[in-house]
Amino acid sequence: MKISVHAVGRMKAGPEKLLADRYFERFAKSGPAVGLEFAGIAEIAEGRAQTASERRREEGQKLQTQLQPGTALILLDERGKSFSSEDFAGRLGLLRDGGRKALVIAIGGADGHDQSLRDQAELVMSFGLLTWPHQLVRVMLGEQLYRVATILSGHPYHRS
Repeated sequence: MKISVHAVGRMKAGPEKLLADRYFERFAKSGPAVGLEFAGIAEIAEGRAQTASERRREEGQKLQTQLQPGTALILLDERGKSFSSEDFAGRLGLLRDGGRKALVIAIGGADGHDQSLRDQAELVMSFGLLTWPHQLVRVMLGEQLYRVATILSGHPYHRS
């Protein structure tokens, strides 16, 4: 299953970008052994509309263009459900084993995700109740995808 990340906002050069890149590279190397292929990150500019709802709609429309029929969608959202790393790995394993060919994991903008995306998402998940800056969410997602690959392969990186 090809996994791509859709992110509203650009990651500027700096330590956060270096760390995120490191984890996505680790995932890209370890994922294929368990049937998960990293397809890259698509960055889009934040919406410029006057209201939050219009910005969410504008950003959501850009994501819609990347969603081919049959592509699974996971939204990262502070109001989503929290999962353990094992549960997240299990969810991705079920999507893969269920024959899904592609998955897009979307990091929304400052205003969150449009309701139309929330309605079609397989999963709306959170990295906890705290609000995280976009750069750190990208680092945490890269690390969790790498962790998923190690969990599914039985590698000792994840000690549980």
